[in-house]
Amino acid sequence: MDSLTNSERVLHGSLYCLTFVTGLVDAGSYVAMGHVFTANMTGNIVFLGFAVGGVSGLSIGRSSTALGFALLGAFLAGKLDVWLGSRRRNSWLAAALGIEATLLFGATAVAGYFEPRGGQHITTALYGIIALSALGMGMRNGTVRRLAVPELTTTVLTLTVAALAFDFSLVPGGNPRWRRRVGSILMMFSGAYAGVQLVRQSLALLLGASGVLTFLCMLAQIYREETQHEAGLRTQQR
Repeated sequence: MDSLTNSERVLHGSLYCLTFVTGLVDAGSYVAMGHVFTANMTGNIVFLGFAVGGVSGLSIGRSSTALGFALLGAFLAGKLDVWLGSRRRNSWLAAALGIEATLLFGATAVAGYFEPRGGQHITTALYGIIALSALGMGMRNGTVRRLAVPELTTTVLTLTVAALAFDFSLVPGGNPRWRRRVGSILMMFSGAYAGVQLVRQSLALLLGASGVLTFLCMLAQIYREETQHEAGLRTQQR
């Protein structure tokens, strides 16, 4: 079992929560935004290829918008790393999550304002929701890549699933991170399930819940920063 400090436990808990949020967002984007992913770009690129190939029900415009804004979000995450890289990792991560939460709340506002009783969105509003949510998730993808916490990518599980099976095939006890891998898979699954239930009520409700959870993860990083600062002061006083 991993031996973690309290600060690392808070970080890992936040990453599990963000994995759950990914399931929520992709459930909303696939079900209510016209068969597009705004968090998982692997699936979105496949959908884009299908759309170019003429598969009905998919859209080159929607998939291209999601991909383009996700790329922009990852670019901005890199810039944020340059600007705040000299600070503690907690502060930089909190800033990135604060931006993601703000973008998700923006998507919530657009969805809530333009969503009529039938649950269908006008085209302009739909593209706005896709752009805002993909931009936020692109920020997340770039940020988590920079964090590089093993098995906690929060959005991509292909290698996690493969590693879970592959390492078990080696020697007994050769899969030290299996709990973390299983946890990531379960959180993504749970988020997708919960997202389907929420989007049946309202896309705005789903996006709002995603924004709230991301905001709470931001607060957790601020808590980590304050805790580490206090610990440092106590160490200096000894």
